[in-house]
Parts: sequence; C-alpha cells; structure tokens
Amino acid sequence: MRIHTLNLGPLGTNCYLAETAPGRCVAFDIGGEGSVLLDYLKKNALRLTKILLTHGHFDHIGGVEEVRRATDAEVYIHEFDAPMLSSADLSLHSRMCYDPFTPVTLYTVVRGDCYINDAECSFRVLHTPGHTKGSVCYICDDVIFTGDTLFRESIGRTDFPGGNPYSMRESLIQLIELEGDYRIYPGHTEKTTMSHEIRYNPYIRELIK
Repeated sequence: MRIHTLNLGPLGTNCYLAETAPGRCVAFDIGGEGSVLLDYLKKNALRLTKILLTHGHFDHIGGVEEVRRATDAEVYIHEFDAPMLSSADLSLHSRMCYDPFTPVTLYTVVRGDCYINDAECSFRVLHTPGHTKGSVCYICDDVIFTGDTLFRESIGRTDFPGGNPYSMRESLIQLIELEGDYRIYPGHTEKTTMSHEIRYNPYIRELIK
C-alpha cells in the first residue's frame, strides 16, 4: 500500500492518501486547503473514493466538504464525533480558527469496531476514545493511522471537551496489545513504529512497567 503525505490546514495536520488499487485511493483526515489536495490528486492521476476521519476536530475536517463535493468520495466518522461535522463550537473551530467554517453535509457513521473495504484494502476501525469520545484508529496490514491518539513519543491532548485521560489510557493499551509491529502514521508529527513507541514513548512506557 503506497501512502502519500500532505500537511494541510492551519495546524499543518497530516493528511494521508493510501492507494488501494492502481489509480485509486482513500484519504485520512483533510484539515483544510481542499484545493491543494484536489490538485495533488489530479497531478498524480488518483481517484479519491473515501475519506476516513480519525475524529471531528476542525484541524482534521476543515477541507472535507470541498473535497467531498469535488470527488463524490464517501465520508466516514465515528458516531460520537459526527455532531462535530456540523458544529463550529463542537469541532473547536470557533475557539481556535479564523477561517470560515464549512460543515460536512453528507457522511456515514461507524459504530464500534468494524471494517471499511476499498478495492484491495480492508481497514479495521478501532475505537480509541481519549482525545475525543469518537476517536478511532484505522488498521490495514502493518499500518495504523492513529490520528490524535498516538504521536511519535507522545499522545493527543485529553483536556479538550470530550477528552478523557482514563479512556486514553485504555485506548493505548489496546494499541500496544496488538500482535506484531506496526508503522504508525499520526495526525501530527513524524511517522513512527509501535516498537519505537514501546521503547521511547513515556506514556506507553508507564503502562508497561
């Protein structure tokens, strides 16, 4: 699975494009600058079929509606974070961003652990609350798109509305109990691996003492 990385939106959020077949891809989080992503798709002859959201904060959804309308891609988000797609307040946009808020008008909610299939790839949706109530990670083969749950040597904040440090702890335990090593593609910061995080991430090391 070939993965492209773009930094989009006011916070430079990582947007990933994962090729699921020749000329076909899904996107993980679009924090803004939808036109930049659309240009990238055109230049690389990629057709976007799905937009998988790790959670509903403004810096992960800011460009979703523009791209959805242009590509007719299906949007997926966990049911607990779905209200953020139409609310500048719930998505934290009104308190942290000066750009106009564009609600996402068409999407599909996921409930609990499930799978989203696209062409040759199957993405497991793992519910990992803590940063938000509806935060999820997407797992495909040896790759995990962790959003703002797990970063390189850090984790997402739990002090925003809907955040919960105890839920985050349980979510991290879920991740470190997965069998095998994984490549981690986080919502911010650099790529990493689960083995690196087990060794160097202080939040995870605290859990495995």
